Amino acid sequence: MNAERLFEFTLDATSGSARAGTLTLPHGTVETPLFMPVGTQGTVRALSPNDLRAAGATMVLANTYHLHVRPGEHVVEQLGRLHRFMGWDRPLLTDSGGFQVFSLEGFRRVDEAGVEFQSHVDGSRRTLTPERATEIQWTLGADVAMAFDHVVPGGADEPTARDALERTLRWLERCARRHRELLEGWKVGMGGSVQPSNLPTFPQTLWPILQGGTHLELRTAGLRRILDLGSWTGLAIGGLSVGEPKPTMHAMLEALEPRLPRPLPRYLMGVGFPEDLVAAVERGVDLFDCVAPTRNGRNGSAFTPDGPVNIRNAEHREDVRPLDEGCDCESCTTFSRGYLRHLFVAEELLGLRLLSLRLRRMGRAVAPPLPATEIRMSPHHLYALLFAPAGQNAGGGLAVFVIQIGALIAIFYFMLIRPQRRQQEKHRQLLGSLQRGDRVVTTGGIVGEVVHLKDDEVTMKSGESRFIVLRANITNILNREVEAKPQ
Repeated sequence: MNAERLFEFTLDATSGSARAGTLTLPHGTVETPLFMPVGTQGTVRALSPNDLRAAGATMVLANTYHLHVRPGEHVVEQLGRLHRFMGWDRPLLTDSGGFQVFSLEGFRRVDEAGVEFQSHVDGSRRTLTPERATEIQWTLGADVAMAFDHVVPGGADEPTARDALERTLRWLERCARRHRELLEGWKVGMGGSVQPSNLPTFPQTLWPILQGGTHLELRTAGLRRILDLGSWTGLAIGGLSVGEPKPTMHAMLEALEPRLPRPLPRYLMGVGFPEDLVAAVERGVDLFDCVAPTRNGRNGSAFTPDGPVNIRNAEHREDVRPLDEGCDCESCTTFSRGYLRHLFVAEELLGLRLLSLRLRRMGRAVAPPLPATEIRMSPHHLYALLFAPAGQNAGGGLAVFVIQIGALIAIFYFMLIRPQRRQQEKHRQLLGSLQRGDRVVTTGGIVGEVVHLKDDEVTMKSGESRFIVLRANITNILNREVEAKPQ
């Protein structure tokens, strides 16, 4: 690969604010918009690298915090760095670990140096600083490393969000300084120090993360200061989809879009529900990641054109239909809903894999198979492609394009409005039935137990952490089914 073109981002087509582009990385070239499956511990749970390739994944996210805690970055290095370690030959992005350590509520202490936290594996006390986060990611060897950031909940007030933004910017300077040292031929020492090395370096880029909560003036100021700090090859938007209402997230993206530098790829962190992908692409976002598609699949929930389906529900017991008649994945072309339900009720591991394979739908949501010369990024077109059979090409010239637009208009009500209204009513009933002890999933893909309900707020417990989310951000109840009431 031509070294001069590494980390180059090319815009191939636009439609309004929506963009289609090409990003060149050391381990391959990817087309955007792009959804990245999350391989938290060096694996997307229940799926092999061949499964991921078959599902159309071209880039995967791995988690710095989890790989640092277990097995340790130096073990990964000894086994050939992360690509060889996990058997993935396409691009990788590692997050900085910031979100994970800040989600360990009650098990962390933050100061200017970094974050001291307690390992969820062995209980040991560890410290993650901007420098260490950068060194760990360098040792892992991902194509894209993320700067260490301070994450706050979506409902954080202005002073709290400002404090996190300022600390994130100071930490960014330290991350960038250490990354430059590593790029210049230095190597992470076993004791955490940086020592000279005769080993060849390899290309890796560092992307900053824009914080600021739901406060536009903070994000605008933070963006200006990030751009003043240096020349970047990409930019991440963090601190959204962490508890704030979806309309607030959409409004923030819409307000930020004209302020974002056009030449840089834009990465919205932690977002992965179909309707959110469409809304974000419409507002100029290029890359996404989220655990929700595969995590929901492992918990028996799958995205379909009519909204989420909980395959555990008794209504599917004798259902001979496929999960999604328009899908060509192994799950939908081979097995009935009744069989899939049987697998989950019997706790067979095959069920976890088959619903996780529905990841193919997420890839198609943000990577429609159209030539770059055509207007391919219409949000409604994008949503239709999310549920189009694989191999179906929406191109074919002006006449075909006009026919497609006409068809989309004709079925718009039946594919979008009516299912959305039906799903909204089901969601309203679900929220009204919430009770203590329910095992639920949030819009951010977090699975936890309801421990307290108060008006529009729900207190959840996930692992050792407790946190409050808005009731509207609960998407599904996993331990029981909600009986639909007549409308």
